[in-house]
Amino acid sequence: MKKILITAVLLLLFAPLTAQWKPAGNKIKTAWAEKIDPNNVLAEYPRPIMERSDWKNLNGLWDYAIRPKGKSIPAKYDGKILVPFAAESSLSGVMKEVGDSNELWYHTNFEVPLNWNGKSILLHFGAVDWRADIWVNDIKVGSHEGGYTPFYFDITPFLKDGSQTLVVKVWDPTSEGPQPRGKQVDEPEGIWYTPVSGIWQTVWMEPVAKKSLRNLRIVPNIDNGTITVSAQTDGTGFGDIVEVTAFDGTTAIATAKASVGQDLVLSIDNAKLWTPESPFLYNLSAKLISGETTTDEIKSYFGMRKISMKKDEYGIIRMQLNNKDYFQFGPLDQGWWPDGLYTAPTDEALKYDIVKTKELGFNMIRKHVKVEPARWYTHCDRLGVLVWQDMPNGDKSPRWQNRQYFDGTELKRTPESERIYRTEWKDIMDYLYSHPSIVVWVPFNEAWGQFKTEEITEWTKAYDPSRLVNSASGGNFYRTGDIVDLHNYPGPEMYLYDAQRTNVLGEYGGIGLPLEGHLWKPDNNWGYIKFKNSKETTAEYVKYAKELKKLVEAGFSAAVYTQTTDVEGEVNGFMTYDRKVDKMNIPEVKSVNLEVINAFQD
Repeated sequence: MKKILITAVLLLLFAPLTAQWKPAGNKIKTAWAEKIDPNNVLAEYPRPIMERSDWKNLNGLWDYAIRPKGKSIPAKYDGKILVPFAAESSLSGVMKEVGDSNELWYHTNFEVPLNWNGKSILLHFGAVDWRADIWVNDIKVGSHEGGYTPFYFDITPFLKDGSQTLVVKVWDPTSEGPQPRGKQVDEPEGIWYTPVSGIWQTVWMEPVAKKSLRNLRIVPNIDNGTITVSAQTDGTGFGDIVEVTAFDGTTAIATAKASVGQDLVLSIDNAKLWTPESPFLYNLSAKLISGETTTDEIKSYFGMRKISMKKDEYGIIRMQLNNKDYFQFGPLDQGWWPDGLYTAPTDEALKYDIVKTKELGFNMIRKHVKVEPARWYTHCDRLGVLVWQDMPNGDKSPRWQNRQYFDGTELKRTPESERIYRTEWKDIMDYLYSHPSIVVWVPFNEAWGQFKTEEITEWTKAYDPSRLVNSASGGNFYRTGDIVDLHNYPGPEMYLYDAQRTNVLGEYGGIGLPLEGHLWKPDNNWGYIKFKNSKETTAEYVKYAKELKKLVEAGFSAAVYTQTTDVEGEVNGFMTYDRKVDKMNIPEVKSVNLEVINAFQD
């Protein structure tokens, strides 16, 4: 009897800890939603391309409050929110709109491990949409604008003994502001989706020495058989040294040392080239040495690959991978989830769409007006997928003109709007610069927020000459950048050709199939063209692929099919929005996709 009573008391004590969270609402959900443990959310190391051995995850149940804009720190909170899921999402446990007239407040307590004493403590946020203000122990430590890039603060001076208090305030104007927001709008409909406000990627801490490595920029050169590593550091002085070593597996193959601020060049003899078919990655270690002491060490990786263009024997400019003609073919990937919105429920889920893309025979993904967590790009690096990275759109749209070179007036942004765009685009490029999977930057899509196209394109190309720039995907073309990118629905079509650039079909398809029980909007869904079953849908896809194959021979160097999954009211995915059903015959799709890819490869 005594044991039963003790057990009952323990259950009463601990039950509230788990009972205070459950998914909100009655929308469809993925199978991964059932696997979420609120005490162990997205527990994987969040930044694999720059990994330290010691870190602490702060994800979990925090206090939250939604208050009118301009109010002070709340004295009382509204309830619990599961970080890092946005307030509008089911998995947050909240599923409430925030809106541009309100601010979203977070509160939690954390402890710093005792063995971190003497180190600088960095507080990291994977991404917060959009403007974030941070307090530690009632002291404001900093602010950040930008909904898609990581940021951190050194919070060491503000720490005390014992438990620490963390407060975060977020304001997100969504479609009422000029900031990059992708497909988020206040009133979702059609191709526009639910707002995402607040913390939506992992919050974490790590200890570093006073002299530490801040960032590595890794650029391969397969023609010279080298990589160049640029290391940014903090707290360093004259005489401090950076040492970088490349590994094939666990075998060291090259080492270089240089004083801080100098580039390091390593020779990679007989390099194993990275391709989607063979995505070989070398390991890399970087050390910061001061005198005889190694003050910091990180683990990284790199791939030896080159993306370029070259005129073929018929005068057509073709995309090349590692100096060989290579057709790039993949889906338009929105990166949305019915339960987590911007945030995948688990790392397994985050990886799943990439694995499925490979199963379909594709070698590329166009990441559409969204930026993913760092682990997504590492999954692409490891699995072998080329990535076209869009800049998330913002502000308003000028006139869209897609069947000739643009002869209209571009959007005239305010100085503040222009500053926001330039800052966030540079931050995105800095964040993703070293990932070998990324081969194309896309500053603008379909005139959404498009301004100063030639200037932005030339800046992008100069900032990263190692990749191609697709300056205006789907219209408002200028004779700038590397690519002319056509959009056409539903079937493929080539209605414009540029002999000085590589020509691609940046969007086509949109074959819809609504499946009962897997619909976000059961009574309001659409596709560019709709069918009644998988057989009909697959047949239409194969028909389009056969047409595309002829256009590849005529001049296309890449194509993007819409899309990976259904999203909210859209039912034109290879998979349902909950990822529970494949809507086409995968072997048939893979077979015809490989026909298209192999249409002109060496």
